[in-house]
Amino acid sequence: MFNFFLLILIYTGIYALMALGQNVITGYGGMLSLTQAGFFAIGSYATAILATRYGWSFWATLPVAAILSAFFGLLIGLPTLRLKGDYLAIATLGFGEIVRNVLNNWDSLTNGPMGIQKIPMITIFGFVINPYKKYAFLVILSIAVFVAYLLFQRLARSRMGRALAAVREDEIAAQSMGINVTKYKVYAFILGASVAGVAGSFQAAFTLSVSPGTYTFMVSVMVLCMVVLGGMGNFKASILGAFIIQLISYLPQLTGLTAVIPPQFKQILFGLILVIMMIWRPQGLLGRERIDYTKGGKR
Repeated sequence: MFNFFLLILIYTGIYALMALGQNVITGYGGMLSLTQAGFFAIGSYATAILATRYGWSFWATLPVAAILSAFFGLLIGLPTLRLKGDYLAIATLGFGEIVRNVLNNWDSLTNGPMGIQKIPMITIFGFVINPYKKYAFLVILSIAVFVAYLLFQRLARSRMGRALAAVREDEIAAQSMGINVTKYKVYAFILGASVAGVAGSFQAAFTLSVSPGTYTFMVSVMVLCMVVLGGMGNFKASILGAFIIQLISYLPQLTGLTAVIPPQFKQILFGLILVIMMIWRPQGLLGRERIDYTKGGKR
């Protein structure tokens, strides 16, 4: 049971990275995006291809995965930011499906539906981090989540964080005050995409294999649920939301009711969580983090 709980914590860390990126896009930028699964897949396949075909180490593939995902974040951000609300969500959802279909059909590069197996394990100072033992992998992943959290917390207090908050609250007013709305929205997409790419690298290094079936629409829905459940505009809440959603995802296995609870239970439950939170507590469990910029602290 303890080993299974470690597995939940590892997936919490992987999804927390994506949720932090989603929070920049949705919680701070105010854009409803459903494309984290696409960036997640790009990061995973970047690590898998570079490690298996060219012999790169995990640490060398990590920045490539982040940069490549950020590049696609720029590509999807520029044309779609003319859209708002539901239309933006549909466009970003379409991008995620395009990525999955490309991975599924580009046999020469991605090995198609079979995916890529035998990805090398992470090594650090000559020590091999065996993902099956989980402890060391969880430590490295926790450090990555903590670093990402600190960076995004600093971002929230920066000029960019203030600009994104202004755009979220009133785009027209922000533009009239001289804020380049398009620039900051694209920045949000790039940052959200890059951290999802990093999450994808860790996913590939943990499972030691990748396949297109992993990166479905439900991944993006799960990440959005994490942000909404914890509280949009609050990075601590994104990590909390990731833990709760992962706990719910593995509830049938934890309770031993896999024979009774159908596989579709998760999808129903995620939809129910979104509806309930939007009706009764739209600010999420922890609510939005309010920052007093005049004093540099929270309030």
